[in-house]
Amino acid sequence: MLLEKIAKENDIKKIRKEDYKALAEEIRQFLIQKISVTGGHLGSNLGAVELTMALHLSLDLPNDKIIWDVGHQAYTHKLLTGRRAGFETLRKYGGMSGFPKRKESDCDCFDTGHSSTSVSAGLGLVKARDLSGETRTIVSVIGDGSLTGGMAYEALNNAAQLRTNFIVILNDNNMSISENVGGVSKYLNNIRTATGYLDLKEGIYNALQNIPKGEHIVKNIRRAKSSVKHLVIPGMFFEDMGITYLGPVDGHNVEAMMQVMREAKRCKNAVLVHVITQKGKGFAPAERHPARFHGTEPFDKETGLPSNPKSAPNYTDIFSTVMTKLGARDEKVVAITAAMPDGTGLKRFRNMYPERFFDVGIAEQHAVTFAAGLAAGGMKPIVAVYSSFLQRAYDQILHDVCIQNLPVVFAVDRAGLVGSDGETHQGIFDLSYLSSIPGMHIMAPKNKWELSDMLKYALTSGVPVAVRYPRGSAWDGLKEFRKPMAYGKSEILYEEEDIALIAVGSMVKTAVEVRQRLKEIGYACSLVNARFVKPLDEEMIREMARGHKLLVTMEENVASGGFGERVREYMSGLDTCCRMLSVAIPDEYVEHGNVSLLYQEVGIDADTILKRVVTAYIGAGVSGREGHGSEEADKR
Repeated sequence: MLLEKIAKENDIKKIRKEDYKALAEEIRQFLIQKISVTGGHLGSNLGAVELTMALHLSLDLPNDKIIWDVGHQAYTHKLLTGRRAGFETLRKYGGMSGFPKRKESDCDCFDTGHSSTSVSAGLGLVKARDLSGETRTIVSVIGDGSLTGGMAYEALNNAAQLRTNFIVILNDNNMSISENVGGVSKYLNNIRTATGYLDLKEGIYNALQNIPKGEHIVKNIRRAKSSVKHLVIPGMFFEDMGITYLGPVDGHNVEAMMQVMREAKRCKNAVLVHVITQKGKGFAPAERHPARFHGTEPFDKETGLPSNPKSAPNYTDIFSTVMTKLGARDEKVVAITAAMPDGTGLKRFRNMYPERFFDVGIAEQHAVTFAAGLAAGGMKPIVAVYSSFLQRAYDQILHDVCIQNLPVVFAVDRAGLVGSDGETHQGIFDLSYLSSIPGMHIMAPKNKWELSDMLKYALTSGVPVAVRYPRGSAWDGLKEFRKPMAYGKSEILYEEEDIALIAVGSMVKTAVEVRQRLKEIGYACSLVNARFVKPLDEEMIREMARGHKLLVTMEENVASGGFGERVREYMSGLDTCCRMLSVAIPDEYVEHGNVSLLYQEVGIDADTILKRVVTAYIGAGVSGREGHGSEEADKR
């Protein structure tokens, strides 16, 4: 087994050239086997096998540096740097991350997780190298999907001024998560299909090689960035910027890529190497359905079918159904996504109302201001986006939506802990950053029916609204409670005394369990579904503070700037003896792992909350009801 010969970085250089194809096949089979068990990013990794091999053969790690954009295609890189054993715990708590992590290996030089950042980071490393008088090679690998993000162009514009070597690999598979859209995709596709140019260039070079001093002429042409490509392919964008363009090159031909890398390393400026790959290569189901296998749960490696099929709809499914109904009822309803029609549940809306569906590419900032323009033009835009990606557009929410009080609805998916993708994808900051913006309104549903009600309400509110909901199966509890939505008003589910639990969104389900267990040990307990995080239901808070000894807020968000902090600030101005406990995620980054386990680790699971509530209640100087005093409660 060739993979067994690779125990650390640079061991790949011991592999014979004639074995490169066999090694690539071994890597693919290894990835399919492991990811079918653990889940993870499959399609992007299968497409980048030979590309990664060529980089490792051409570079000296860890002295040379590779920055992976997003990082979801770095599994082969991990294999080639001696982390084969880590795939047993891939994306599990305490195990190997599914993204590059500096703490894992010296060969991971920059932590990534979001798109369009690699060129900026690479340029920073280049400048640090030059200022330190070093000679290492810096390579940024960016996908064509990430090239739809504006930050990439800001960095390329800056990199064009370089008078020192910097290599950008454009891994072009015509896909981000879903199929790419827009002018950049069309431009790159024209280059891919310009066989006339490629044949002409190769013909000229071959003819020159056969005449005296022809080889010298060829070298001079290459160094001078031959204008042949300008004649045959109009408007060579990168060259016109001042960045040397090399390619396209077959991304599944290791030796061809090694040759172009040798050329790229000789350049005394920024150079872009255009590599053509196939997402999902080597696994038929992933080749046919690359979006489905971008990030996959465990699957049957023979058929590609999920090992644990969904038994109930998730919140994204509910959103998808509601969106199609809203689109049918109102022709002004439009939907916007940033390269994720499948992930955000807008695929059905796109199919039914294609003229009212807009995929803007991986460009969250543009998506938000575009939505603001739609709203200003009389449309009713709904922006569907993951919580961790929406934070990339904070300024646009503030400046372009909220200052103008434009009625844009943000469907904030994957809010809260999302699990295996780790720190860069946990949606645990949105309540904080959205609450800080004047004019923003924030709601969170307790169950699947309330998600539907909130989306309908948000669309008619006439103000900026964010509706945040978690990943995973949509809860169908508390179906009997469906009080009509009212501006800034919560929903009191159970009203007793002693303790009042005020829960936000996904935490209502946990609060139901905590309340039941509190009642079992003798405490009377009210339960409130907050519904609105902003504005606060101040009247409800005053009532709960007057009628209870302990008020407990529960949210799946960091404590700083969250719901609990805002409630505490309001209560500080009340004349009340009611004690308050805020249950939230600590102000820290939460690593990857099973969500249930992460709940325990950050202290928002039912067991931990129960202990904290009882301790806080006793600390307030009161004991449990009906004979349950401090000593007995402490034992529990």
